[in-house]
Amino acid sequence: MPPLSRLTRALPAVLAVALLAACGSDDSSDGDDASGASPSASGGGESVELTVLAAASLTDVFEDAAEVYEAANDGVTLTFSFAGSQELAAQVQEGVPADVLVTADTTTMDGVADLTEDPSVIARNALTLVTPPDDPGGVDDLTDLADSDLRLVLAAPEVPAGRYGREILDALGIDAQPDSEEPNVRAVLSKVELGEADAGLVYVTDATAAGEDAVRTVPIPEEDNVLAAYPAAALTESENAEAAADFVEWLLSDEAQAVLADAGFLAP
Repeated sequence: MPPLSRLTRALPAVLAVALLAACGSDDSSDGDDASGASPSASGGGESVELTVLAAASLTDVFEDAAEVYEAANDGVTLTFSFAGSQELAAQVQEGVPADVLVTADTTTMDGVADLTEDPSVIARNALTLVTPPDDPGGVDDLTDLADSDLRLVLAAPEVPAGRYGREILDALGIDAQPDSEEPNVRAVLSKVELGEADAGLVYVTDATAAGEDAVRTVPIPEEDNVLAAYPAAALTESENAEAAADFVEWLLSDEAQAVLADAGFLAP
């Protein structure tokens, strides 16, 4: 009988321990971890995917900028759609779902002013003349573009780079007739890189991104050049209005401006 007596006396203590364990289990189900912090306190919030419609000349630099931005903004993912500014504006007018628009000129941005918040110019760019590395057309300066035997490629007139290029040529009185007109400046660069054209007008940043092994650069004198302006704006129909505005604001930050400058863009 003594062993049974000891078991009877110990039973209340065993039940008390079990009850405390059960209470502890209920507390943990409220979402607190062992440290007493809830999962939301770890910094994890609702994820946001921003769709940015951006001028083709921003392809390389925006991909670099995305790494910097996403690293500093947990939960935000940037998705880009690159094309000629006129194509992007048409997409906005057609109601294609997006959050931010960045064009290579203010004229195109002004054309969709009723569909965007107030834009901010985030960078500028200059044009340059490019040829294949072996310069088959013997191009020394812009005046050589008037040679009818030269295979010249320009962006189409409705593309900002095409409009800027023709503005430069017209001001200098150079009658240059392109053999091909492309839908965006990157298509111009590609034709020169592939040797399908003897010369083309692109942005300085495009030539820099291609590298001297891909194209030969013939600088345009500063007094003859035209500076492109890049306005950025959140779209009024964005489903992520606050995040879209934050990204546009970030593009003017020292951090973003450093990325743009490294790629050859000029300050706003």
